[in-house]
Amino acid sequence: MEKWFNVGKIVNTHGIKGEVRVISKTDFAEKRYKPGNHLFLFLDGSQEPLELIVKAHRVHKNFDLLTFEGYENVNEVEKLKNAIIKVPENQLGELDEGEFYFHEIVGCLVFTVHGEEIGKVTEILTPGANDVWVIKPKNGGRDILIPYIEQIVKKVDVKEKIILIQPMEGLLS
Repeated sequence: MEKWFNVGKIVNTHGIKGEVRVISKTDFAEKRYKPGNHLFLFLDGSQEPLELIVKAHRVHKNFDLLTFEGYENVNEVEKLKNAIIKVPENQLGELDEGEFYFHEIVGCLVFTVHGEEIGKVTEILTPGANDVWVIKPKNGGRDILIPYIEQIVKKVDVKEKIILIQPMEGLLS
């Protein structure tokens, strides 16, 4: 059985030339949405994914804008709204040392380098220069935001689902 990974969601159309607005959930948007790449759309009520080929990609505001081969105008892409964009596991590709896919990080337990359990990674935000990991504290309370920078994140073991951090002053309070 094929394992699928969510890389985005089509939230609307954009303009009249067949462009769609995507909220991206992918780790590497510039690679994932490269022209010629195959993406699979899962539409509401459909059993089989719709395979599409990326024709063009650009970023506008906080959205990735995509056009697909064979879709030339807004009327043709209107039916794609709310579709979830996924790729099969064989399209994930190899990563360099110190790089991770979001699905490998989400669910990891986070500990300080002194062994204190902080909580579990529930989400990854990509606001700019570095990713920010959202931690649900083990004792409840407000989520903790940890920037993914080497001064803080000391070790990531995706096989054991454990992350060690050296918190800066005030980070956990």
